[in-house]
Amino acid sequence: MKFELGRCLLNERLMESGKSAEWLAKDLLFKPERIYDFIENKRVMPLKIAISIADSIGCDVRALYELIPNDNEVKRD
Repeated sequence: MKFELGRCLLNERLMESGKSAEWLAKDLLFKPERIYDFIENKRVMPLKIAISIADSIGCDVRALYELIPNDNEVKRD
């Protein structure tokens, strides 16, 4: 099954972990603006960064975005 990325859920995952965007930026050596761009859906996290973020805040990488099933799949016999 194919999926499309929906809304970024990073802010929710940060709140659940008790961490802040500033803490995450410092932990990953990023500028805070980059983390806020992910939160505000201005940028999509590359997989490598998403894995690092998930590891830092203790969540599954799939929990960082809404995953929307793509029903427009072409069925093959």
